[in-house]
This record gives sequence, structure tokens and C-alpha cells, in this order.
Amino acid sequence: MLDFKEAKLKIVQNERATYSFAELKEFIDWEVRRVYFIQDCKEATGQHCHKVEKELFIVQRGNCTAIIDRGNGKEEIPMSGPGDAIYVGNYVWHGFKDFSSDAVLLAISSTNYNPDRSDYIEDYDEYLKVRDNQ
Repeated sequence: MLDFKEAKLKIVQNERATYSFAELKEFIDWEVRRVYFIQDCKEATGQHCHKVEKELFIVQRGNCTAIIDRGNGKEEIPMSGPGDAIYVGNYVWHGFKDFSSDAVLLAISSTNYNPDRSDYIEDYDEYLKVRDNQ
């Protein structure tokens, strides 16, 4: 089984604000190299996997649906609001769709951005061949 986890972060509300807590040591065992946000998403993201990169995705606002293949075929995982999180290890196929208009998805990455995309597998049939030979 490939390395994939679903999580619900601790949420605390008081009269001033709502707080979501993520103790990163509970989710990842690597140094954070990059943080980015997906927002104003009008269509599905590109589905792919990474050969090296690992990511933790946390819903900040709104909702979306994760498309994941962790070794059992593609499945859809609703991420229904703040505090919903998924950890996507390398060689886990993933993408996102059905973003609400206010959705903000935080991504925490193990690698710096590389524009040559040499770490990506973007063809699902190729992914299945590579995954099955792991």
C-alpha cells in the first residue's frame, strides 16, 4: 500500500476566532521546503503523482474533492471543510476537483518547485506501470 493518510485537524472556536492546529510532526517526517495555496480554482487540477515529492494538503476554507489512487484504483475523497487534511506520499496519484467558490487549499511540500516537471508522472497508464513495478 502506498503512503496516504486522511486526517481531521483539531479545531478550537471562541468568541474571537476559529483556530485549526496541525502539529506537523504528527503528519510528516520530512523538512518542509515549500508552502503554496490553491484558490480561485475554476476547474479540476491536473492529476499526477510525484516520484520524490511528498505533500500535505489542508483545507483552509470551503471544500473540494480529492482524487486519489493509493494502490486500489481511483477514489474520490470529500474534503468538506477547514481541518480536513490528506497526506500524499510519493507515487500516490492525486488531483482535486469540485472546488467551492471560496475554497482555499494549503499545500505543504517536501521539495522546492522545479519547473521542468521531471518529478511528475502525468499519464495515468504510465503511472500504473510504474506503481505496479514498485
